Amino acid sequence: MNTKAIYAACLFAALNICTLSARAEADVTPKTYTYGTHLDIKTVISMKQDATPSCGIVNARLTYLDSHNKTQVLDYRKFADGCNTDN
Repeated sequence: MNTKAIYAACLFAALNICTLSARAEADVTPKTYTYGTHLDIKTVISMKQDATPSCGIVNARLTYLDSHNKTQVLDYRKFADGCNTDN
């Protein structure tokens, strides 16, 4: 087997792994945070928020792994990051 075939097989395998993990995350139904919601966060995968140029309340999304290594998504509201510089 030549090196090009080996590289192509490795690339194909890597692309398949990335695709499967993206599909698994896409199948997770987001939960909306309410006061008293139990959070079982083992590892934070990503944190995103709506883009806004000013200070204010924005929608945010937390993607994380729970203690069973299952991907969870939590929607919540928070002060925009721009509020950190305003007094």
